Amino acid sequence: MADKPTQDHSGHAHCHGHHHHGDPKNDGRTFIVAIALNSAFIGVELTYGFIAQSTALIADAGHNLSDVLGLLLAWGAALLSRRPPDARYTYGLRSTSILAALANAMLLMAVCGAIGWEAMQRFSQPPIVAESTVILVAGIGILINGLSAWMFARGRKDDLNIRAAYLHMAADAAVSLGVVVVAVAMMFTGWYWLDPLTSLAIVAVIVVGTWGLLRDSVQLALSAVPTNIDGSAVEAYLRQCSGVTDLHDLHIWGMSTTESALTVHLVMPSGYPGDAFMDSVTHALKERFSVQHSTLQVEQGTTDHVCVLHSGAAVAHAH
Repeated sequence: MADKPTQDHSGHAHCHGHHHHGDPKNDGRTFIVAIALNSAFIGVELTYGFIAQSTALIADAGHNLSDVLGLLLAWGAALLSRRPPDARYTYGLRSTSILAALANAMLLMAVCGAIGWEAMQRFSQPPIVAESTVILVAGIGILINGLSAWMFARGRKDDLNIRAAYLHMAADAAVSLGVVVVAVAMMFTGWYWLDPLTSLAIVAVIVVGTWGLLRDSVQLALSAVPTNIDGSAVEAYLRQCSGVTDLHDLHIWGMSTTESALTVHLVMPSGYPGDAFMDSVTHALKERFSVQHSTLQVEQGTTDHVCVLHSGAAVAHAH
């Protein structure tokens, strides 16, 4: 490298791949349909909960209301994440999807706590309800929530917010099924203590399913390596690239619930390797490791100068 900064505008080391899982338009329609169906069902469930004097249906309606709020939160984050970058938010608002996933996980945990508390209270005074009405309304809930969960099922492995929505709807379907089973059992046995016991079992199932969502969203919020990326495999790949003798400052983090970024210093004594090498590496990082945004910095292994490749330019900076 020369002693003074030089520029080579043929360089290319900052890659923004526009790789998104799923179809944003279809995801938007799914959110709209799920929110509309569940909002209507909440009104029905509250009405018949009071008519049947069923605290189970009323509590389930409250659970569904929290899920609708969670869906609205996730949908809003999905819309914000597509906002284009500006001078202040240079990556746009992609990270709002991480905040929404974290809020959804915390909301689910809070709902589980409320249901568990209510179930414990019922052990001392089990309610007497109109079982047939409960069975009918809860059965409708199974259909609506099951349909909503099915609509979100396809994208749940690629996006934490879609996964959160799926968990919300699947949890609601499980709760409604539990209400039906308990109502049938109480109809034939009169064992009203089955209601709170089943509620606690459902809470345990929801907590187990939500714990992974909470863990993953907290890790993303702390800029941890996303769970779908093997950091050791990425490092091994970069080290074996032609001309690379060493590397350091490798960082991988989630920019959103669907997109990841990487920065790394590659020690290459022979200097700038050319556009073909950079394109090959960024393409491999995207296709093999799901890293959509890569910034590669090339060094010649000295402490005096560094060749920085960024936004289509190779620039030498003195330390």
